[in-house]
Order: sequence, then structure tokens, then C-alpha cells
Amino acid sequence: LIDQYGKNPSKLDINCVDPLGRSALVLAIENENMELIEILLQQPAIKPGDALLHAINEEYVEAVEMLLEHEERVHKPGMPYSWEKIDHDVSTYTKDITPLILAAHRDNYEILKLLLDRGATLPLPHDVKCGCEECITATNEDCLKYSRSRIHAYRALCSPSLIALSSRDPILTAFQLSWELRRLHKVEMEFAVEYGELRLKVQNFAVALLDHIRSTYELQVCLNYNPSKQIEPIEEEDEEEGWKLARLKLAIDYKQKQFVAHPNVQQMLGSVWFHGMPGFRRKGHLGQLRKVIAIAFKFPIYCLSAIFMPTTKLGRKIKLPFIKFITASASYAFFLLMLVLASQRVESLIVHYIGVDKVWKWLYYAHSRERGKWPTLVEWVIIVYIFGFIWQETCQLFDAGLIQYVSDMWNIVDFMTNIVYVNWLGLRLFSFVQVYLEELRGEYTAKPREEWDPYDPMLLSEGMFGAANILSFLKLVHIFSVHPHLGPLQISLGRMVFDILKFFFLFILVLFAFGCGINQLLWYYADKDYQKCFQQGYLDVEAAMDKGHSCEIWRRFSNLFETSQTLFWASFGLIELHNFDMSGIKEFTRFWGMLMFGSYSVINVVVLLNLLIAMMSNSFQLISGRSDVEWKFARSKLWISYFDDKFSIPPPFNLIPPVGKCCASVKKKIKPAFSGAFRGTINKKTYEAVMCCLVRRYVTREQRKAEETGVVTEDDVNEIKQDIASFRYELLDILKNNGMQCNRNHIDRDVAGKKERIRERRLLKGFNIGFIDKGRDSNFSDLSIEREEDKIKKIMKIIPSSGSLKKHQLARKRWTTAVTAVVKQNGSQIGRTTERHSLKDLRRRVLSEVVDLSEESSDEQSKEAENIEAERVKMKKNKMKKLDEDRVESKAVEDKKEEAREEEETEEEKNNKDGQKEISTIASAIAATSV
Repeated sequence: LIDQYGKNPSKLDINCVDPLGRSALVLAIENENMELIEILLQQPAIKPGDALLHAINEEYVEAVEMLLEHEERVHKPGMPYSWEKIDHDVSTYTKDITPLILAAHRDNYEILKLLLDRGATLPLPHDVKCGCEECITATNEDCLKYSRSRIHAYRALCSPSLIALSSRDPILTAFQLSWELRRLHKVEMEFAVEYGELRLKVQNFAVALLDHIRSTYELQVCLNYNPSKQIEPIEEEDEEEGWKLARLKLAIDYKQKQFVAHPNVQQMLGSVWFHGMPGFRRKGHLGQLRKVIAIAFKFPIYCLSAIFMPTTKLGRKIKLPFIKFITASASYAFFLLMLVLASQRVESLIVHYIGVDKVWKWLYYAHSRERGKWPTLVEWVIIVYIFGFIWQETCQLFDAGLIQYVSDMWNIVDFMTNIVYVNWLGLRLFSFVQVYLEELRGEYTAKPREEWDPYDPMLLSEGMFGAANILSFLKLVHIFSVHPHLGPLQISLGRMVFDILKFFFLFILVLFAFGCGINQLLWYYADKDYQKCFQQGYLDVEAAMDKGHSCEIWRRFSNLFETSQTLFWASFGLIELHNFDMSGIKEFTRFWGMLMFGSYSVINVVVLLNLLIAMMSNSFQLISGRSDVEWKFARSKLWISYFDDKFSIPPPFNLIPPVGKCCASVKKKIKPAFSGAFRGTINKKTYEAVMCCLVRRYVTREQRKAEETGVVTEDDVNEIKQDIASFRYELLDILKNNGMQCNRNHIDRDVAGKKERIRERRLLKGFNIGFIDKGRDSNFSDLSIEREEDKIKKIMKIIPSSGSLKKHQLARKRWTTAVTAVVKQNGSQIGRTTERHSLKDLRRRVLSEVVDLSEESSDEQSKEAENIEAERVKMKKNKMKKLDEDRVESKAVEDKKEEAREEEETEEEKNNKDGQKEISTIASAIAATSV
């Protein structure tokens, strides 16, 4: 039909569509009819439309390659592509979908590599808060379309195959994308689900790369690589270099919980954590407890050795992570012991136990002058500890930076604890000065507590000290997070704090609303009871009882603060209804007040409390499913904090200047410094080699998984139907052409399955797994990989490894803005072909060679016998000629050897004569100088 009516559009329109909008070319792509696709593309009147996008969506690689070549021949620079010319109101794909984006959505490695090899570009999205003219115009025209285009672009960027092809550091790229998607998840709440799924996909890709690590060396290379500080991760001379774990710290900063909780990572962290403790994990619980107690009791010895003798074996031992953790925990436990002794007034207990009269008098004198008293011995130890904690937190703040310091909630708890302790010290000092000044004025200061001012500084300081004790003891929860049983429970309880905060917001709102209403209703009667309570004069028995009742209830509803307190304690059932029996209250007022109180009880006690229980149970079920990951992530953060050598000495020993360390640093300055440039080069090459291996293993496994899947799809059934139909028509054609004879082999067409065609295509095209080839195209841009300074690496430089200033700059200069500045926006969507032949041409060439060989095989067999005899004669003649030539050559070689020997002898004689002359001249010169 095409041959007859193809040139007459009035009779045959090859661009017509069916009711579903599918043209003949699209149907041929869906049916994988390569011959029909080739015939249609050869017609000058063909309009491909979005056929290329359909071929990519069907993952039909042969059709994609043919359509790309056709588009390259037809497309003119500056004009829209075929899929951009169609009406997008009726098209299958939106306007922002490009071939590379769609291939990334399908995550087809082969099509992505084909497009990237051609130089296809990916239009990257702007920052979500970008204020450029393009973004403002697109938002004003159609904000939904603009948001959907951003989702499509990020869905393409999250393709594991695209990351594997376009990035030399796929793990860092995955972290980067995950952090940006986390930000978009919070900003664009309408599409939070889509961004959450994309973030999980990128995280799973990074975790999948870890699954292909096969040795400890590869794991150390992946977790220790730091582009800014390129140090070889494995050094026998300095074992602590393997503890830096820069990439793992970056994963913690970017909340990559699944990556950190991976078994390979945890195994390495465990080996580093128990480094220097051989056989500790193989011991029983009692053996481990005995070892921990022995280390804990020796923590002062370890600390003093590290301060004064850091180069000794005992001084270096505190640098080990596990020893450092035990010494820090032991020191903190001793601080808590001091708090217990101070709260129990250990001096009074000791005096009571001794029972000496002089000591009793001293104790009585001390109790009579508690206001503004001097700190006791235990309190002095606590004060020294407080200064040590403050110095430790200050050093940590300056080292990590404000942003990173505040990001950890336990740092905020420590900061609040230190603030409360500072307030305690300040109030104690103020009370001491106040009493001292009163004594100078001759005032009596030895007053009992009953006569103190309600807001006396000493009373306020005691309140601060009690609050600080509570915060100090609660920090044990953080230390116990390393325990495998208490840790997950602590993580689950910590995550439920947000539910409690949400509940308290509603609780306080309802409490404040009812407090305003009840106080406005009952304030007058509360004032009457107040006056009756403080009434003076003689009262009878009934009046006295009534006065006692008034003195009990007048505070309940006297003002808004007291009313709110009453309603708060009513939630726990501590307020009774007789509190509404106030002096002079009327029946309606009493009824209305009790009705308000009952409504409050129903809403706050029945509804909201049960809502809180339901929320907490639901949250616990959700968190318990991933509590292991959350706990391992929290434990890893705690472990890594002890890997550095910056804060190895716990309080209060950190207040002592490190004398031994200063002396050791002076000795190191005398020694020549080692240049790390060569080691950095090795590290970079090593890391790139390991990444290439991981990517190759990942892609190979995914390709095999796609090929070896046992699920029968609808496409497989359709392929079988097409094979049967084509086989029937081919059989009829063969019988017609052969005159109904079956003695000829028909090899013009081959019938193969889908897997066989894929293998044939990859063999013929030289399909290879690896990075995209930059050298093929001079115009290769956007996602091309540069060997020395690739564009992905330029973007990676923006990502901080640690420090608040860098993270603050990253918050201002987001990932997408940085990428957009590096990647050009005016690139080609499909690129161009460079010395590329179509698959059909290759298949035809191979098949033609097979046909020629089959036709000439019979003639070659007949000529072989004649050629054998002629070759034998030629061989004999050639052997004779070679023998004669060898004889002549051997004689020539012998003559040359004799000539070379004669020349060597003459040269030796000349050299001996020259040497004698030089010796004589030197001797004469020496004699002259001696004279």
C-alpha cells in the first residue's frame, strides 16, 4: 500500500491516527515491528510526532536509535523537535518531558547511555525559592505546570542509572539529592508524598551500592574519602587515619539513616569502636562488666597520663574510642554521685554519725547561717565540674559551629543545664554578698527559713540547683543509647515527644479558654471568700468553720493564673465540686460554673487524653518498625563523636593545660613534614576505581535481574502472538517463492525472541557498562564527565563536611542553583551522531556475509584439492630459498662480529693512553701546589 499510494496523500495518509490517537508509527513501535518502522521513516511525508517518546516509554532500543537518527536528519537548528510540534492538549506527554527525562523515568540504562553518548542535555530545575525572571513568569502563567515540571526533573535526576552514568561520586550525589528533596518535602507540602518517595529512592540507591562492597579495603575507601583532605585511609604507621570517616560523617549530617545503619557500615564502626580491646566482644556479660568497671575506676590515671605523658602507652590508650567513652562516662557518674551527696547533705549525715559535741555545735551554727553560706567541699567539687562542662561545650561549639551544634538536641540540653548551673552559682554569690553587706550594717542575718523573703536569692538558687540535678540525671538516657535493649526504647520514646507537644498545644488552648470563662464568672465570689478568710475579731464555731472553708477555696478562682492552675490539677482529679460552694453564690451561677467545669473535664480529660494515648500508640507502632535503623543511627552518632582526638579528656581534667602534648608538638615541628600530595593523588584514583567497580556491579546486577525475571507480562504474550503470525506469513511466502518446494534454506529473515534480540544488539553495538564517553563529541555538555575537573565535582565542592559556616552558606546557595550555574540550559535534547551506524545496517551486513559464505562454500570445496598441490610445490621452493638466504646471512653476521671486535680493541687502547695522560697532568699539578 505504501509503495502504491504513499505519494498520493489523498488516497493514503500515513500520518492518520486511530480513535486513541495512535499513528501507524506508534502502533509499529508498540508491536516492535522494526521493518514497518523503517519503511515509514523512509517516507518523506511522515510526521513522527512523539514517536520517539513512545519508543523510550516502551524501552524499544532499536526504534529509539532509528528515530534519533531520523530526527537528526530532519531537524533544523533553531526549530522545535518533532515531539514539540504536536498539540500538547491532546498529546500523551507534557511539554517539559524530553527524551532524556523520560528515559530517566523509565530508568533504562541502555537508552540513557545512548542519549548521553550523543550529548543529550537535561534541563535542571531552578531553586524552589528562585526569583529570576524565568521562574516568576512560569509561576504567573501556570503555577501547577511549573511545580509538575520540577517534579518531573527531580524524578529524572533521581534515576539510579543516570546517577551511575553522570557522576564519578554517586554516593555523594545521592546524599546531595536526598538533602535537596528533604528540603522540597518541607517547602512544597502539596507534593510532599512525591518528594518523599523520590528521597527514599535515592537513599536506596546509595544503600544498594554498599551491598556490592566485597572487602574492608573498599569500605574504608568509601567511608574515609574526603576531597578537601585527601589522605590515604589505610596507613600502618598511623592507625588513627582510618578513623576519620569523613564520608560517614557527611552521611550523618545529611540524615542518611539507612546508609549509616547498613550492616557493612555497622561492622566497620564496631571494629573501630572496640579497637585496642582484643577479645572484649567474645567475653560473657560478667567478663565485659568486670573489664568496664576496672577501666572506670582508673579514669583519673588515664586522664592524668594523657595530660602529662601523652606519648606513653597509658597516655595513648585514652585516645581509643571505647576507653574514651568509659572514662567520660565514669567521670560523669562521679559528678552525679557528688550531686546525690550534695542533695542529701552528706556533711550533716557524717556529723550525726560521729556524734562529737564540738561538731554538733558547728553543725548548729552552720544551720543557723544557711542564708548566704560558703559552698561546702562537695559543692566545690561540683563547681569545678561545672566549669569543666562549660569549657567542653564552648570548645565543641567553636569546633562544630553554631548551626551544627544546635542541630543536635542533646547539645541544647547540655547548654540549658549549664545555664541553670550558672544561675545557681550567680544567685549563691549574690546571696553571699547580700548577707555580707547586711552584717556590715549590723543587721541580724541568722534567721530561720520561715523568716526569709519569699524570693530570697538563696531560695532561688536552691530551685535552680534542683532543676539542674534533674537535667543532669536525664542525660544518662543519652549515654544508655549504646545499649542494644535500652537504645531502641529510648529512640521510640524520643520520637513520641512530638506527639506530646502537639497534644499540649491543644490542651493549653482549651485550658486557657475555659480559665477565662470560669474566672470571669466566679471572681466576685472568690473575692468575698478572701475577705471572709482574713476577717478579724471574735467568731463563733459556725463562723470559724465557714472561715476555714473560705480560706481553702478563695484561691481556686481568684484570678486567671489561679483558675488555670485549678483546671490543670482538675485533669488529674484533684479538684472537688465543693469548691463551687462559694460565699453568696446564686443557684444559676453555681450551675453554670459547674457546667463549664464539666465541659472542660469532658473535652480535656476524656477526649484529649484519649487522643494523646491513641497518637502515642500509633507513633510507637510506626517507630517500632524502624526502631532498629533509628537506634543504629543514633548509636553511630554517639560513637563517631568519640573517634576524634579533639576532646579526649573528660571534665574536670580538661581544665588542666596539656603540658605533655605541648612538648610533643614542639618535637614534631623539628622533624621534617611529610608531603601528602602524592598520597592524595593515590587516594583520588583509588576512590574513583572503587566507585567504578561498585557502579559496574550494581548495573550488572540490575541488568541481569531485568533479564532473568520470571514474570510473564502482557508484552511477552503479544510478542508470541506476533511471532506466530509472522511465522505463518513467512511460511506462505517461502512456499510461494519456492514453487511449494521445501528443499531450499531461507535465511533472509531470522526469527528470534526478545532476549536473543537484546543480546544480538548489544554484541553488534559493543554495549559496555561504564561512564559516558566524552571524547566522541566536541559539543558534549551538561552531563558530560570531565576527567580532571568534572562538573559534578564542582557541585560537590559546595557540600560541607563539617562546620557551621559552610552549612550556612549551603543553606543560602542551594544545590539546584549551583547545578544550574554549572550546567548550560541551551544544550541539545538528543545530541548528534558521531560515527554511529544503525543496528539494521549492521545486521544486514552480517547476514549478507553469511549468505555469501553459504553460496561460495561449494565452489571453495572443489578448488581446495587443486590449491593443495600447488601450495605444496610452492612450500618446497620457498624452503630452498630460505635455506640459501640463511647461509648468506650467517656469513655476513660473522664478518660483522669480527669487525666489531677489532674496533673495540682499538678503542680500549686509545682510552688507556688518554687515562695515563690525565694521571700525569694531575700529579704534576699536585706537585706544583705542594711547592
